[in-house]
Amino acid sequence: MFDSLSDKLEGVFRRIRGTGKLTEANIEEAMRDVRLALLEADVHFQVTKSFIEKVRERALGQEVLRSLSPEQHLIKIVHQELVGVMGGAAGKLDLSGDVPAVVMLVGLQGSGKTTTAAKLAKHLIEARKRRPYLVPLDLSRPAAIQQLKTLASQVGSGCAVHDTPEQGGDPVRIARDAITKARNAGFETVILDTAGRLAIDERLMGELRAVRDAVKPRQTIFVADAMTGQDAVAVASGFRDGVGIDGVVLSKMEGDARGGAALSIFATVQKPLLFVGVGEKLDALEIFHPDRVASRILGMGDMLSLIEKAQSAYDQKQAEQLQAKLKKDTFTLEDFRDQLRTVKKMGSVADLIGMIPGMKRFAGGNELAGADDELKRIEAIINSMTRQERRDHLILNGSRRKRIAIGSGTSVAEVNKFLKQYQQAKKMMKSLSRGAGKGLLAQLQGGR
Repeated sequence: MFDSLSDKLEGVFRRIRGTGKLTEANIEEAMRDVRLALLEADVHFQVTKSFIEKVRERALGQEVLRSLSPEQHLIKIVHQELVGVMGGAAGKLDLSGDVPAVVMLVGLQGSGKTTTAAKLAKHLIEARKRRPYLVPLDLSRPAAIQQLKTLASQVGSGCAVHDTPEQGGDPVRIARDAITKARNAGFETVILDTAGRLAIDERLMGELRAVRDAVKPRQTIFVADAMTGQDAVAVASGFRDGVGIDGVVLSKMEGDARGGAALSIFATVQKPLLFVGVGEKLDALEIFHPDRVASRILGMGDMLSLIEKAQSAYDQKQAEQLQAKLKKDTFTLEDFRDQLRTVKKMGSVADLIGMIPGMKRFAGGNELAGADDELKRIEAIINSMTRQERRDHLILNGSRRKRIAIGSGTSVAEVNKFLKQYQQAKKMMKSLSRGAGKGLLAQLQGGR
């Protein structure tokens, strides 16, 4: 996400880097390039205009600090204005008040409401220790009810789905009955997955207002498809005016390299962007942090998010077991495979590299494009080994390596290359575990 915008802004700052000082002329030139980059990222034109004016005014009205280069000074201003245009601070889903707290999801058909409902349920269970009760209210779309039931079954224990009739029925009555049932069963949060249309119409708005007035949701959340860009902003305004919304979730951010909706929606509707969907899996829902996103757009990394991902992937017991195996030199190919799977849970290699400050500049897109495929290939090689071979790689002679290559769809040369890399990685991790690695593991375990 934001790759195209990030690359274009990097080009703007690179040109400033070679000027030696900020002048009115090179600021104007930079602002023209930034404006073009934002418009190409499908940022709303009014948001772009306001953003450029604020950055220009600050850049022209301040002296460059001696401790900063002209490039750093401009980046500092752009970063602060990006944070502001995206809402300043991370919003929080407000579930205070009566129990169960009712969250009503609204949006157009195809925006990702049903998947977001399941993702939000999983987030509430894991991050906020609340039991969610999902209520299908899309009575017009075929298979909508079954889709939510299927997704809820993947969420795991602690989540339940209301038994909505497959056809017919009154959304208002169903919502009321569901809330009563959830309250009696001890669920703390009710998530209403409402109906959608291909476009905003008065019939839809009337139905949503009726549900809203009947159940008085604690939060009404608009779900938008990030890939629709400026259109998402226009639709958000329609739902804000027609029903009233308290926050926004952007789905399908992983498929949008431009990010126009994320940069436009708060400034346009003045409602916080609470979450972004960054993948198809149910754990691919992230809290939206404007400061972190601004840092990633400007190539400054996002170590806080990287550490949080590591903390969610590793628990303290796993980290201690890994360190013990490295110390005793008992780290096997099975352990290596487990580490690969853990890394894959954290996200794509390109995204993880982008969170490390300065790394995006040195690791180009072409170099990272095949990194995830390489991890899959390595896992296939390990899976093609017997348990004995995974636990003792020294028995892998020529005939065994040939069998593994055939079984994994690779070549003997690729198997040999991987085994060499494994031995090098094993040595490196062993040395880290004896020294600085202790501190790293402690950091990854910290904050629990």
